[in-house]
Amino acid sequence: MNKVKINGVEHPIDADPNMPLLWVLRDLLNMTGTKFGCGKGLCGACTIHLNGLPVRSCLMPLAAAFGAEITTIEGLSANGDHPLQQAWIAHKVPQCGYCQSGQLMSAAALLKNNPTPSDAEIKDAMSGNICRCGTYPRIEAAIKSVAGVQIHQPATKSKGAI
Repeated sequence: MNKVKINGVEHPIDADPNMPLLWVLRDLLNMTGTKFGCGKGLCGACTIHLNGLPVRSCLMPLAAAFGAEITTIEGLSANGDHPLQQAWIAHKVPQCGYCQSGQLMSAAALLKNNPTPSDAEIKDAMSGNICRCGTYPRIEAAIKSVAGVQIHQPATKSKGAI
């Protein structure tokens, strides 16, 4: 029996080494925060961290996790107080919420490796995560607020005194 370290805890896993890590997390370990979206690594809903880097768990075989440090959305914060989770609330990011765990995991990896990303770096890092509700401007604003990057508000036109 192999062991996998997830969110700092070793878990004995008795499964086919080719089983996608997503199903190990969801079906065998009951960690349902990581979502199934497309099953082809295109949408980002299943994003987790493997040794600190964002990866698609739907494409990753269990064997690739042996000896690695895995972090899921459940490991980002035990009680929802991670700065990104708080920014998500403050900026009213989620609508349906389905993509949010993947979005958060991609954003967390970005900020861990680049604490003050440019607009282009944020767009690039988040480009593999699809939000069918289209909350991209709020996602970017939340990331910028945590990164300490000034959020540029669109200019408003003054209509003058009435």
